[in-house]
Amino acid sequence: MKPVQPDAVLAAVVGAKPLPRTELTKKLWDYIKKNGLQDKKEKTKINADDKLKPVFGGKKSVSMFEMTKLVSAHLAK
Repeated sequence: MKPVQPDAVLAAVVGAKPLPRTELTKKLWDYIKKNGLQDKKEKTKINADDKLKPVFGGKKSVSMFEMTKLVSAHLAK
């Protein structure tokens, strides 16, 4: 899989090196799990902390599906 380049906002969470999209997604989920950001009641919701809020366009909480779309906006083509 071709590596993608995270922008500065996303790099704060997953690092600045180009990564295959699968690896980027894995790092993002590792961060979410490590920081307990998955909603306890609604497992499909991700609650943003200070690093994720800019990635999520300033939203406090997004669905897993919305997260994928929002992360894509932070990848250099």
